[in-house]
Amino acid sequence: MGGVRQRAMTTTLPKLIQSLRKECPKPRIKQLPSLRRAFSLYDQINIIDNVPEDQLRFLGYTDTGFRVNGVEYEGSLLCVGNLLTSWAPSSFSQITPDSLSIFQIVRPIPEILILGCGRYTQPVDPELRRFIRSTGMKLEAVDSRNAASTYNILNEEGRSVAAALLPYGVSS
Repeated sequence: MGGVRQRAMTTTLPKLIQSLRKECPKPRIKQLPSLRRAFSLYDQINIIDNVPEDQLRFLGYTDTGFRVNGVEYEGSLLCVGNLLTSWAPSSFSQITPDSLSIFQIVRPIPEILILGCGRYTQPVDPELRRFIRSTGMKLEAVDSRNAASTYNILNEEGRSVAAALLPYGVSS
């Protein structure tokens, strides 16, 4: 009986050590929801396959970042037209007029700013709304998953659009 137990330990222990040495699995990239279902016209037209290579396109998201044009980015992102940059805020409370001050100098001003609030839509501070309105942009604040999808659609349509997105895992 002791020999059976000894054999079980000698085969199980190396397997356990190997499993502990393996890296943590990468977070699974979740696909963005299709907003096209809300518009019957889009069911008949497939413009996704005709997106130019130089146009930004959100392909998925994780709790900590996004996949854009096949490249995974960690943290918050700021997109203006087809330009992409990392963005400092890591929580919704850190989104201030200062964090969006680039819109005081960028030209042409996008017609709309899509604010990705993280996992949940958040009420936008009146001071921040006034600042965005003073730049000439309209504001749409939604959860980051839907913000990325909305950005894709408006950008594909050739609209002048900007997005400021917190990672989807941010909940406050």
